[in-house]
Amino acid sequence: MGRVSVVEASNTSSSLIRPAVAELTPYVPGKPVEDVQRELGLERVVKLASNEGPFGPFPAALEVMAKVANDLNRYPDGGTFRLHDALAARHGVAFGNVVAGSGADGCIDMLSQALLDPGDEIVCGWPSFPSYFIYARKQGANAVTVPLIDGRYDLDGLLAAITPKTKIVYVCQPNNPTGTASTRAELDRFMAALPAHVIAVIDQAYFEYIDDPDYGDAVEEYLKPGRPVVVLRTFSKIYGLAGLRVGYAVGPSDVIAAMSKVRRPFDITTTAQLAAVASLDDDAELARRRAINAAGMARLDEIVRAHGLTPQAGALGNFLYVDVGDDAAGLYERLLRAGVIVRPLGGFGSHTAIRVSVGTPEELDFFAAALPGALSANA
Repeated sequence: MGRVSVVEASNTSSSLIRPAVAELTPYVPGKPVEDVQRELGLERVVKLASNEGPFGPFPAALEVMAKVANDLNRYPDGGTFRLHDALAARHGVAFGNVVAGSGADGCIDMLSQALLDPGDEIVCGWPSFPSYFIYARKQGANAVTVPLIDGRYDLDGLLAAITPKTKIVYVCQPNNPTGTASTRAELDRFMAALPAHVIAVIDQAYFEYIDDPDYGDAVEEYLKPGRPVVVLRTFSKIYGLAGLRVGYAVGPSDVIAAMSKVRRPFDITTTAQLAAVASLDDDAELARRRAINAAGMARLDEIVRAHGLTPQAGALGNFLYVDVGDDAAGLYERLLRAGVIVRPLGGFGSHTAIRVSVGTPEELDFFAAALPGALSANA
């Protein structure tokens, strides 16, 4: 293949780009295993960067994925009927209260398109999930960020930041990247004080991992009683379907209808739709993975503390946030060269920390073996 030349931007093409888009800093995903193997010549690479579940799809999902393979010459169900119907039944809400998207991230994008005009505002904690900020700015809206307090969302601070221009307030529950969550009582007070012109978005992407009596189901506790809230969930974590990109939002019917209007046609593949439906009925496998994750969180905590690092207290979900000071970028690079991919957090608003996901027991052993050398290299 001959040399590829770069076609430079012209004055005309540059002038066509919306200023809100030109100013965006795009989301930077975690490095794929294959890229690290190729770039560094490593045979063994463990990815503990992207909060994926360490296990693949549920058995029933694998079965239906194999069955549907010969039908992939057809477009998916554009209305996502079976998945919407199954999710509505699972949550005990009407069909019109649910919309699926390309991951929970896709639902944030739809919500931003449906609700935000230039000059509108969203409010969220910071550091937190960058998509809240990015998709608001893409619409020309302003993102108002409220610093965390001790690694936790400052709900009073969110309320204080609301103005007449605010339309959405995000609560990441638990927060990505710190892993912390607000208590039920704190969320109750927040929801009671929320102004009428604002809708809350409670992002519960890690809901299925959490077995804590003080961690509530926002669909049951806020949406069903009629509070102005959209609740986000995903199949990318414990269900092992991150590569298929399927999540969903549960919310008021008018908001869900507006989100559906801006959803791209056929954006959820047939495989994703059917695998998600098939995953919903295996409560035993869900419980098994939850228990393995709890043991993995304890093991991960033990590993980092054994080497003088202190993870964020009160972490839920399937990851730990570790503030390592000015050496965060260096530690990330040294672990990468040792074959362990963790997540640097500059894009999340935290330049002094890394995030480490729970892997399989063998993957955590690999991380434990690599960490001392990565730390001592900067000693």
